[in-house]
Amino acid sequence: MQTSLLDDAEYSQEDISDLFRRRWQAELNLRSLKTAMQMEHLRCKKPHRVRNESRAHLLADDLIRQVMSEAAIDGGVQPWQISFKATMSTLTDILPVLGMIRNPDDLCTVLLACCQQHVVGNRPDRYEPRVVKRRPQPYKLMQKPRGEYKPGEA
Repeated sequence: MQTSLLDDAEYSQEDISDLFRRRWQAELNLRSLKTAMQMEHLRCKKPHRVRNESRAHLLADDLIRQVMSEAAIDGGVQPWQISFKATMSTLTDILPVLGMIRNPDDLCTVLLACCQQHVVGNRPDRYEPRVVKRRPQPYKLMQKPRGEYKPGEA
């Protein structure tokens, strides 16, 4: 591990390790944004639509992380100890119930309690290799209308 913090009197090994772990949390947050929210491949082609799609994903990410933060504060844990994917799934599952609950405080209590149940394990020095899991498919791209392809032709 390399760093530009070279003064060992001012920066202890523990400080640098903590800083590295915080940076790693940022990497995991970006990965959650891309994979859990299916942002690996944006669907829009025009620049203004790509911006809108990105903004919608970022807004949803902020809302999910806000719920995670409130659940963490309520549960006495750190926000990164609560699962992003589980929080997103819980929000999706609870949305249809919104119309049936008269008191929003009851919904918030149930929502935060559900999110607190999905705690991520403590893995401080976990090694994550920088490799691509998704491999290219051996098929050609469809570049003509479906009706123009004959059986056996790709």
